[in-house]
Amino acid sequence: MSAWLAPEARLALLGGRLVLPAGVVDGQALLLRGGSIEAVAAEAELGEAVPRVDLGGAYVTPGLIDLHTHGALQASFLDGSDEAFARILEEQARHGVSGVLATTSTATMAAILAALERTRAWLSGDRPGARLLGAHVEGPYFAAAQAGAQDLTHLRNPDDGSVDELLAFADAIRLISFAPELPGAIELTRRAVALGIVAAAGHSEATDVELAECQAWGMRHVIHLWSGQSTTRRDGPWRRPGLLEATLASDGLSAELIADGKHLPPTLLRLAWRALGPNRACLVSDATPGAGLPEGAHFTLGEMTYEVADGVGMMPDRSGFAGSTTFLDGMLRVMTEQVGVPLAEAVRMASLTPACVIGLERRKGSLEAGKDADLALFEPDLTPRCTVIDGRVVSGRLTRGARP
Repeated sequence: MSAWLAPEARLALLGGRLVLPAGVVDGQALLLRGGSIEAVAAEAELGEAVPRVDLGGAYVTPGLIDLHTHGALQASFLDGSDEAFARILEEQARHGVSGVLATTSTATMAAILAALERTRAWLSGDRPGARLLGAHVEGPYFAAAQAGAQDLTHLRNPDDGSVDELLAFADAIRLISFAPELPGAIELTRRAVALGIVAAAGHSEATDVELAECQAWGMRHVIHLWSGQSTTRRDGPWRRPGLLEATLASDGLSAELIADGKHLPPTLLRLAWRALGPNRACLVSDATPGAGLPEGAHFTLGEMTYEVADGVGMMPDRSGFAGSTTFLDGMLRVMTEQVGVPLAEAVRMASLTPACVIGLERRKGSLEAGKDADLALFEPDLTPRCTVIDGRVVSGRLTRGARP
């Protein structure tokens, strides 16, 4: 990592367009002290002794936070190696991302546990790239009918005894997603929530009633809307709402959107934004090891092989998507340009909202006094310029052509 601000050293970032929770602000400085944000202030209030850097009109956002990402550049968190983790997190930082949950997928229990072991090791110490914030255990407790690109041969029910092995890594797990209707799902919800882990629904055939049973025990998040989810079905003359409708109609659930312009058309992204609002709709990349690879490249995740086709991960038979190949910066562009979401709201969906989901909103997710100096700089077209974590430049440069 590049050294930048020494402890208690101050620096004022001027000439940027600050993307705050309430909107985009011009003519204000972002004042940093060491690894924290000290204030948003007018330049006249800074004092003569404070060093200044002119950002030349760049957007300044909080560092983006990706709660659901599997890999990049042929590397997967399921690889369980330092090399894979470093490659993924360095690439994430190049896209304005300051925080990541290492996301697994349905695989052998040995592979999942190895990824959790490596995540635990990376939670301490000074590491390259985006900051690892913990793990998202996606699978293996999913409904076969909604498995999508998940590995069917390793699906499990949460009452088979394997939950004990996973929860031995409760200190490393921030989020676990599973199908609420499976045997043992209610007990898994109860245990996860008691340990401070976010319980999330996904890859599920659940009815609204089955989801509500887990919600009663603290389930409060839903992964990738419209992907691997039950919807309204007919039971004779009756309509039985599924996971999708229950989420969109809820008052308290947060939910993920893969806004890569492939998984969901603008109409569905707009529907979710209007139903949930920027405080509960959360952008995630669901990036696979195919992220950053050229068209036609093949990649593996666990024991499964997929292909990059038409700018997205694909099943070999083209029967379905297999994760995204787009990072969060690309999703900001989709949300603002194609869906019509105001920039401040799109940024919130990729920073403060995910921070709230995993309980880090007091430290991360917005440009506010007292929070960590985790920042991303974007050109006017939302091309990433620079990523800063704890007051240190970890990718790119603060100003065009200048060293940090």
